[in-house]
This record gives sequence, structure tokens and C-alpha cells, in this order.
Amino acid sequence: MPIGRVKWFSLEKGFGFISSEEGEDVYLAAAALPAGTTSVKPGTKLEFGVAEGRRGPQALSVRIIEAPASIVANTRINTDDLATMIEDTIKILDKVGNGLRHGRHPQGPEAERLAKVLRGIAGAIEG
Repeated sequence: MPIGRVKWFSLEKGFGFISSEEGEDVYLAAAALPAGTTSVKPGTKLEFGVAEGRRGPQALSVRIIEAPASIVANTRINTDDLATMIEDTIKILDKVGNGLRHGRHPQGPEAERLAKVLRGIAGAIEG
């Protein structure tokens, strides 16, 4: 099976291209990605089958061999800072929980701020 690296891939468009080791650009449809994979980063090393499509070679049965290093992993938040963020978030959630016990749901800007904080904490933990 041929091997190549992702040249570019657009999740919005649902396709991209692989630059094969033979120097040929190969069309990569989102449907050809492994189950559970929705997107690939440029530089990702892939193994794939090739079929001749309407507009040239097209990748089939794609397998990810090596993903490029994540920039996010190299810029993780300091653990002391993350602990402080989590403690502050607990205080915010405690206030929201008390409000819910009295029938008050967070709304408008307060709900948006809470959701943004929770997404930020989740991203910092996953990162």
C-alpha cells in the first residue's frame, strides 16, 4: 500500500489531499478516514489504497501511521495555575448549584460565561 503525508485537509469541505512518497497528489475524502476520525492535520503520515476516480487518484482504506506532534501538548497550562482555575470553577459551580436549588437557571451572559469557563477547563485538562 502507498504511504504519504497529508498535504491539507478541510473539515468544512470534507476532503483534502495526500502527497504520496511517489510525488503524486492523491484526493482524500473524509469518508476514507478511519472510523471515528473526522479530520487529519497536515503532515500526518498515512497508509492508503488507491483507486482511479473521476479526477485522478483517490485514497481508500486510509490508516494513520503517525500523527504530527501537537502544539497544544507543548503549551500546557502550569499545574498550579490549572489547580487554581479548577478551584475557582468549583466556587462558580457552587453558586450556580445554589441558584438551581431555588429554581434559577443561569441565563444570558451568565450562562455563556459559565459554558465558556467549563469548555476552557475541559480543553486545558485534555490538552
